[in-house]
Amino acid sequence: MDFNLADLFELVADTVPDREAVVCGDRRLTFRELDERTTRLAHGLRGLGVAPGDHVGLYLYSTAEHLEAILACYKLRAVPVNVNYRYVDDELAYLFEDADLVGVFHHGDLRPPGAALRFLVDVDNGDHEALVRSGSAERDLGQRSGDDHYVLYTGGTTGMPKGVVWRHEDIFFVAMGGGNPGGPPIERPEDIARTVRESRAQRARPFLAPGDPGPDEYVALSLGPLMHASGQWLGISTILGGGKIVLYPDRRMDMARVLRLVERERVTMLSLVGDASARPLLDELEARRGAYDTSSLLLLGSGGSILSGDVKDRLLAAMPTVLAISEAIGSSEAPVQAVAVARKQGTPSQSLRFMGRDLTVVFDDDLRPIEPGSGRVGRLATTGRMPLGYYKDPERTARTFVEVDGVRWSLPGDMATVDADGTIRLLGRGSLCINTGGEKVYPEEVEAVLKGHPLVQDAVVVGLPDERWGQRVVAVVSPRDAGDPPTLESLQAHCRTHLAGYKVPRALHVVEHVERSPAGKADYAWASGVAGSA
Repeated sequence: MDFNLADLFELVADTVPDREAVVCGDRRLTFRELDERTTRLAHGLRGLGVAPGDHVGLYLYSTAEHLEAILACYKLRAVPVNVNYRYVDDELAYLFEDADLVGVFHHGDLRPPGAALRFLVDVDNGDHEALVRSGSAERDLGQRSGDDHYVLYTGGTTGMPKGVVWRHEDIFFVAMGGGNPGGPPIERPEDIARTVRESRAQRARPFLAPGDPGPDEYVALSLGPLMHASGQWLGISTILGGGKIVLYPDRRMDMARVLRLVERERVTMLSLVGDASARPLLDELEARRGAYDTSSLLLLGSGGSILSGDVKDRLLAAMPTVLAISEAIGSSEAPVQAVAVARKQGTPSQSLRFMGRDLTVVFDDDLRPIEPGSGRVGRLATTGRMPLGYYKDPERTARTFVEVDGVRWSLPGDMATVDADGTIRLLGRGSLCINTGGEKVYPEEVEAVLKGHPLVQDAVVVGLPDERWGQRVVAVVSPRDAGDPPTLESLQAHCRTHLAGYKVPRALHVVEHVERSPAGKADYAWASGVAGSA
């Protein structure tokens, strides 16, 4: 047997069939129920003509149906493709065509653009349940492989979404716990049954006292949605570890609801999206001290956006049972490049400082490791298991996945320095990418839309620090007519017809002339100075 995600899930389901696997609102599914429903759904998809290797879009909120569709595709050897539900029509049309989707699962209020699709599955009008009922419960879908593809669409650092293509076996070990989250990866697929039976502590295990077996049940809740890597990886790795994943059921994030879920479901691991979710969570905890029982929590995780040092310390003070806060630098191309672990201690926690891994270095422009303590800036690079490349994009693949002295490395774009003691100081994702609340915004894409406004002559977009969101999007524009400059409100209304809401500028600075180089390139340092001084 290979390390195939569907095969591994079926081994777990056979080992602990009566454990709860998924909770979403009022829905609760055991491993037996989840396995049967996803097998039936896979048969239903095959009845629609879906074949191994076909790409199926998941244009869905974080629901049990979303997780079922992912697993059903794996069982059929089809490839589920995440679709950001915040995209607007232009972005959706691009992704649907680029990903070669044959069909799409969607919620009723998420309408797919006009595209050449074989089928649509509206989970709100009964299509999903009808497919489940139509399919057989027999596991007769054919032999699978560790080479089956796993595709994750990401914005990356250079504009429109791109598909990162992994082998099942590689993504399992790199991002999905390796069958034993918090412990050594399993060596054979069948070993997953042993780890599922023997331990429920999972990721909290390294932080437990010697001899402490951990909680009776491992329960994880992610504030990152299933459409994003962090939410999807936590959900699948929790299931493959025999734990229970709690999905946040509402469209809008309500931290009072989150804390009630922690209390009701006895959540042991809560995954945050940096300060964007941590600060509102703290506001609720501190405003209503003693109102919520968080005593089940052992571990907090964070990814996708920076978690500030002072926020870590406030979280540890507000939730006394939390043993540690684990923060990771990662991306779809290199899930865990470096980590930072905060515990209760006498010194303040730090921001943007991480412990490097054996497989991670910082390369200079000549692709040579930077000398620790030199102060030089370079790009984080990771070797070991990594993606096959970008879907249908060999040029971009060659730029991101490079070979150095016979070893293949992934360089997704994070810039960093290395202290003398080996500590990695993160500087950011490239020089242009804006990270706002875990979402990536690419200036050139927003600039192109801004310059389509009738009152705008030229535009540059930069990111400025924001306490809650990490960064906010700021536009610096020159008007066509100095006497009739555009307003922020008019630019926002214009942008919302072309871009997802998180890409829309939150502030505007009007200048007489946008500075550019002789070659026509925008001067982003100048624009940041203008925006920051106003």
